[in-house]
Amino acid sequence: MKIYDTLSEAVNDLVQRGYNYNFNMKRDCITCLETGVTLQPEEFEIDEIHRFECMTDPGDENILFAISSVQYNLKGTLVNAFGVYADTASAELIARLGSPSERSQCSNGLSLQPM
Repeated sequence: MKIYDTLSEAVNDLVQRGYNYNFNMKRDCITCLETGVTLQPEEFEIDEIHRFECMTDPGDENILFAISSVQYNLKGTLVNAFGVYADTASAELIARLGSPSERSQCSNGLSLQPM
């Protein structure tokens, strides 16, 4: 899996690899902005996880998820600032997004900890 220096570099590469949709996190699901499709945690896979931390601005910390759904034939990305959704997302969704699979990789040489 590729290591990226910046969030924009990672997003651009994922788009080149077919991750063309943008997802938003809701309380207990994710929603595709372009299609309006709502995915429950069991309806998508996390293909890659990339974590970015900015040493000069601690507020500039993000996790990029490459997400796919075979059921809806969708591939896209979800960008999440660290901890932003901890109080609003359901435990099931947090567990799904916070538990990287064996395919997951952290960018910038950082270790990824569950949220």
